[in-house]
Amino acid sequence: MTSKVYDEDGVRSIHNHDFMEEPKFVRAYQRGVDAVGKDYNWYWRVHIGLWAARTAVQKQGDFVECGVNAGFLSSSIMHDLDWDRCGKTFFLLDTFSGIDSKQVTQEELQDGILQKNAELIDSGFYVTSSASVKKNFSEWKNLEIIEGIIPDTLNQITAKQVAFLHIDLNCAAPEVASIEFLWDRLVSGAIVLLDDYAYFGYHHQKAAMDRFARSKGISIASLPTGQGLIVKA
Repeated sequence: MTSKVYDEDGVRSIHNHDFMEEPKFVRAYQRGVDAVGKDYNWYWRVHIGLWAARTAVQKQGDFVECGVNAGFLSSSIMHDLDWDRCGKTFFLLDTFSGIDSKQVTQEELQDGILQKNAELIDSGFYVTSSASVKKNFSEWKNLEIIEGIIPDTLNQITAKQVAFLHIDLNCAAPEVASIEFLWDRLVSGAIVLLDDYAYFGYHHQKAAMDRFARSKGISIASLPTGQGLIVKA
């Protein structure tokens, strides 16, 4: 039985979180843990990600993740959806070597983004090679792993329609470049999930995404998990 209080990953709540006991969720979440080799206690964040993917899979279009790292969320999603039966391709993009310093703004630099990047590499949180990631995803066929710097690699996404876009690049410029490049390919009802939109310490990404949203006449739902949510009209 779940505790009456949920207190993980920056979220403290007394509201219902019995999704943590659902066997389907437990299996999907464990697949994400297996991908990275560690449990980050991202239960509610993954719950939102699975909801987004389950909603998007009903739409025409492929899935895209910009910022895969070791593949926690995407592995959970692909396990949950029995991916190769979906008839879609999952495009998985990352440098697989941390943040590209050339895309960091002066403001981000002053806030210590490169120091944090180095710490995450040293701690093993960021992968430094795609080899282990490719091995993790080898159980599925319908995917494309695209290695390199965004936006340079975006033209390798061959999907003409996109139903699900997850962005988790930890840097404002490539995040905005990703959504700008794919916006017109997003089908009506497509789900866009921004991992760090409202997460503490990532305010430059939120400000950049808010500017993008205003340019499109849309708004972004700010979630207590730190994520941002867009449903394309």
